[in-house]
Amino acid sequence: MALCCLLSTFSPACASAGWQDIGMIRKTVDHFVRQNTAELPGEVTSTVGAIDPRLQLPSCDTPEAFLPSGSRLWGNSTVGVRCQSATPWTIYVPVSVRIMAQTAVATRPLSAGQTVSPADVAMQSNDLSQLPPGVITDPELAIGKTVIYSASTGQPFRHDMLRAPKVIQQGQTVKLMAKGNGFQVTSEGKALANATLGQVVSVRTQSGEVISGIAKQNGVVEVNF
Repeated sequence: MALCCLLSTFSPACASAGWQDIGMIRKTVDHFVRQNTAELPGEVTSTVGAIDPRLQLPSCDTPEAFLPSGSRLWGNSTVGVRCQSATPWTIYVPVSVRIMAQTAVATRPLSAGQTVSPADVAMQSNDLSQLPPGVITDPELAIGKTVIYSASTGQPFRHDMLRAPKVIQQGQTVKLMAKGNGFQVTSEGKALANATLGQVVSVRTQSGEVISGIAKQNGVVEVNF
């Protein structure tokens, strides 16, 4: 009888059956989306799509919302709702999630190889769900970086289009600064590779020992003990 009720219009055979409130399904989906997007950056707004009001599902005391495999609550998506009662059912409800946030954009055309200056960056509100992954929301993460390929005016900066400048060059004589509990020792060595700020780099000391440290500004490599 349950299958008859799901697929047919209302009939005497189903007259005593209790139908699931469509409004409750919408509320279940809305609560699920809000709960699972609360930690996203920026201002999140969501819309639950239409559910056919003619849909007849057996009444469920505790419908459960879930995210289908391979889906995410970002842009146009889908949320599943299922009932694990004696007469189980599952439906899928369309949802739309917008994430408005301030993103760093180029104020002028930039060519590959150029270094991004403070004047080259402005903040602009964008819907992150409509942009590629890796968009930069902190301007400091763009300033001082080198553009890998050209950017147009208004284009959002992404991490994959920028490269941190090298602060250590392979073969460069660097200042080793060894720090420990209550002591600090400095010496010199030769960098064995290029390194950007904060990157681990190997250095050959004057005695021939190879040690690793953190690349800093002004040719300094910091070694912590």
